Amino acid sequence: MLDHLFLAQQVAVNFRLSGIVALIAGILILAIPRLLNLIVAIYLIVIGLVQVFNLRV
Repeated sequence: MLDHLFLAQQVAVNFRLSGIVALIAGILILAIPRLLNLIVAIYLIVIGLVQVFNLRV
């Protein structure tokens, strides 16, 4: 029972964190459009590293 509660809490934190990151990235892209390439590149590198090395973020 506690495992399900912990998993639900972890998923909620991950969704909140990804939402905050997406919001900040969107605001930065609107403010400085040249940042789009940099933000997308960093995002893809981080996601790639997480999946290749099976990391938990």
